[in-house]
This record gives sequence, C-alpha cells and structure tokens, in this order.
Amino acid sequence: MSSFNPLTLILNQNKLEGLNYVDWKRNLDIVLTAEVYKFVITEECPEKPENATDDQVKAYDKWVKADEMARCYILASMANVLQHQHQSMGSAYDMLESLKKMFGEQNRAAKQIAMKALLNTKMAEESLVRDHVLKMMSYFE
Repeated sequence: MSSFNPLTLILNQNKLEGLNYVDWKRNLDIVLTAEVYKFVITEECPEKPENATDDQVKAYDKWVKADEMARCYILASMANVLQHQHQSMGSAYDMLESLKKMFGEQNRAAKQIAMKALLNTKMAEESLVRDHVLKMMSYFE
C-alpha cells in the first residue's frame, strides 16, 4: 500500500526547469522545513572524531541522514539535465549553491525589469482602476 505525501506532490508539480528557480526554491524550502531537513543547508556537518561520544555520533548520523534526504528531494524535483549535473555533488548545500549560481542572476534581472515596468506604469485614460491595480500587482509577483 503506497502512502500519499502532499510534500512530494508540491515538488513534482514544480520541477526546476531554470526560469522557475525562485518558485522552485520557495517550494523546496517549504518541503525541507516540514520534513525537518532544512538545517543541512544552513549548518555545517558536525565533526565525527575517532573518540566521539554517543551524542556526537548521533548528531553526525542525524546530519548525514538529513543531508541525504535533502539531496534526494532536490534531485527528484529538477529536470533530468540538472539531475545529471548535480547528482555527484557532496551535499545539499553544494547543490543549492550551484543552482543559485546558475539561476540566481536571472532572478535579479527579472526584479530589475519588473521594478522598471512598475515605476513607468501609468493608468490609461478611461480605463478601470481595477484593471490598473491588477496590472501593478502582477509586477509585484
């Protein structure tokens, strides 16, 4: 019997293709937070010294398992071409940094274009205020 997981559905319906990086990243953050794996992209892997205490071993094992799961979520939620480029990376953090370098610049350019359009938009004569407000709201999105 298979179980339905709405979190994986979120990522399956919003696969990273490139131009949708911002939306994909937001959805990934939601899933990683809900699954309690997000800490692996903000915290370094704890050391596993040779004479580690039980607590140190548990902390290390928890981080490694969470990173593995985060990597799986990331890989499963991207286009095949991107999967091949990122599957051999060592950690979820490394994957996200690579994706940020690839697609983060597009986000900045899109914001600049939207801001310019927003600042230059004027309400046309005899048009409805509602239509103008909807147009302005679309630039914010």
